[in-house]
Amino acid sequence: MPSYKNIDKYLDQIHKDKTLVLGLVVGSHQDVKPGVRIPKADAQSSPELHLPKSYLSSSTTNDTYLMIAIDIDAPFPSWRGLGPILHWVQPNLKPDPVTGRLSPPGPESYIVNYIGPAPPPPSSPHRYCFFLYRQPEGLDVDKYIAKRGGKKVGNVARMWFDLEKHERELGLKGGIVAGNYFVSN
Repeated sequence: MPSYKNIDKYLDQIHKDKTLVLGLVVGSHQDVKPGVRIPKADAQSSPELHLPKSYLSSSTTNDTYLMIAIDIDAPFPSWRGLGPILHWVQPNLKPDPVTGRLSPPGPESYIVNYIGPAPPPPSSPHRYCFFLYRQPEGLDVDKYIAKRGGKKVGNVARMWFDLEKHERELGLKGGIVAGNYFVSN
């Protein structure tokens, strides 16, 4: 079973330090605050991501970032037997130095394509977490994209996502730069 240790640590950090809150625009929901409820119909397209405002005046706007999104409550918050479920891995994010908006180099530049919320009935809302990391220099993103031959990743391959294992494999040292989450059902 995957560990939730880093997930719980990152959520705790986000709640304690508001400068670590990743900017999210989800559908028509602007400036999403951690834990806000968003209907699943409004979150079927990949969110717009923004560096926290505290990063805009620093040299971190020259960095490249990688974001991992997961559902940590699958299939039910009271029983996480299938989770975490991977919802998106987007590398090569470059921030706009003025707005902080994080943009990938192209629409097909993901490691794992985005899928929106889909908790099964009668589940209570799930938490959809977005964790932003500094992307290590020299990360061979093509190596990970090539593993699946450029195809979209299916649901079974997304289950039991081990965040800590993938952090090690991708060289994501030092934890998150920012994070956020919303709840949906």
